[in-house]
Amino acid sequence: MAPVEQDPLAVREQLFHERVRECIICALLFASLYILCHFIITHFKKHTDFTAVHDDEDAAVNRIALGLCTFTLAVALGAVLLLPFSIISNEVLLSFPQNYYIQWLNGSLIHGLWNLVFLFSNMSLVFLMPFAYFFTESEGFAGSKKGIMARVYETSVVLLLLSLLVLGMVWVASAIVGNDAASRQSLHDLWEYYLPYLYSCISLFGVLLLLLCTPFGLSTMFTVTGKLLVKPRLLEDLDEQLSCTRFEEAAVSRRI
Repeated sequence: MAPVEQDPLAVREQLFHERVRECIICALLFASLYILCHFIITHFKKHTDFTAVHDDEDAAVNRIALGLCTFTLAVALGAVLLLPFSIISNEVLLSFPQNYYIQWLNGSLIHGLWNLVFLFSNMSLVFLMPFAYFFTESEGFAGSKKGIMARVYETSVVLLLLSLLVLGMVWVASAIVGNDAASRQSLHDLWEYYLPYLYSCISLFGVLLLLLCTPFGLSTMFTVTGKLLVKPRLLEDLDEQLSCTRFEEAAVSRRI
């Protein structure tokens, strides 16, 4: 029998509905992570941060920085949970292959989530977090009119200069390491080579910093826990303590 040809319009409509469903699911997942990260940051931040600012301009700047930090934390949390989510969704699909209500856990959704996490993590690492830091420290150029836009202009200029500096350093490092002349003469493969190379270098630096700080953090945690916890007195000899107390009382009585 010849295969039944599907209507191209119906196929396009089905693909459109699947794309809309994936966008809605991604938006709901990210909104949930954003709300959770907002509660986490507001719980652990100091009471004087972001709120107790008498100047309206500084308060607005702090709120924008809080939003950028919350967005970055949501992306980081999504990157951490993405691999367990992929494994669990695969196991669920293998366990219930004919269930209609869980067919949205398909490979297209997981692939789209991986692409979004990679895109947002690069954007947060290269632009959002440096922008939030420089934005809170900026005051506007000398002689310019004060306001939010003056701080935005100053932050954009500083971030552009920093990006050029870091990009130049990465280009020089890749030219030193590479043996071909093309790496020393052109920057046409900026998006395909230099930005992933920069992301890999920063990730390696973060992993090394984690390996260095984890032992000190664990030792500090056990030290603080040992100071807070009360040692058990189940194995202490009460008769010995009473005899010591009587001897001390007798010694004090003799001195008096």
